[in-house]
Amino acid sequence: MKNQSKHLIIGASGQIGSVLTAALRHLYGASAVVASDIKTPTMALLDQGPFESIDATDFDQLLTIVKTHKIDTVYLMAAMLSANAEKRPEKAWDLNMSSLFHVLNLAKLGHIKHVFWPSSIAVFGPSSPKFKVPQQTIMEPTTVYGISKLAGERWCDYYHKNYGVDVRSLRFPGLISWQSLPGGGTTDYAVDIFHKAIASETFECFLSENTALPMMYMDDAIRAILELMNANVNSIKIRSSYNLSAVSFTPKELYHSIKKFHPSFEIRYAPDFRQAIADSWPDSIDDSFAQKEWGWRPNFDLDALVKDMFVHL
Repeated sequence: MKNQSKHLIIGASGQIGSVLTAALRHLYGASAVVASDIKTPTMALLDQGPFESIDATDFDQLLTIVKTHKIDTVYLMAAMLSANAEKRPEKAWDLNMSSLFHVLNLAKLGHIKHVFWPSSIAVFGPSSPKFKVPQQTIMEPTTVYGISKLAGERWCDYYHKNYGVDVRSLRFPGLISWQSLPGGGTTDYAVDIFHKAIASETFECFLSENTALPMMYMDDAIRAILELMNANVNSIKIRSSYNLSAVSFTPKELYHSIKKFHPSFEIRYAPDFRQAIADSWPDSIDDSFAQKEWGWRPNFDLDALVKDMFVHL
């Protein structure tokens, strides 16, 4: 991606969006990266560079901002995550799908050149393989979030094949970061647990101790986005969404890794409705297509990410 390109992050106040905004501004300069969100931004986000208040479901607002700032690349990070989406399914579907259609149509009409849109392991369901789930397999998601992500994947592929839209996507596992608080996802226990450990509070985990889920440190996630978006167009063979993997662990395994730094830390398990969501997802992911086609490799295993979390927190 050329240095003179202009980037728009929709959902820049979110868990991924806030870190991605900072990374893009570091690479391309603050003036080349426009942050946007419907939420009131932090002072840090406002101070870093241009910000636009925007409703991602409003096509005219999006078009105006794209034209005003001469945007050529859009990162659509706005979405309602799994646990919150189950509480408000129609609202989640509207946000997750209409925002994607608007961005894809901006590209179809020639207003932008490149699109990044994140998918999720939520596209898999109980009928999908549990271990090393392959790139192409049975996908019957049982959550609103997963259904919207699977539908979005198919629309991304459709817009690429029929309209030539350069859309690129990653199926993210659960993400762990020190930069932001939990945002309503089923894997968010793996973020909240660090804050409880530092505060010397007992952590109540909403998943059972042996629930293995694919996870990834935010540094790896951001690097994956940047590598994918800068990969040669001929290397990108999959336009629905690439499987992406780093590390898989259970709450119990994470707890024991944290205890190396906080020996007195305690945990108790109180599974709630999110347990059923987690049970429908795979334990581990096969990301061999991402490795082969654009050179993906993770840097952080469990102990490395735990150590880095405590360094920053």
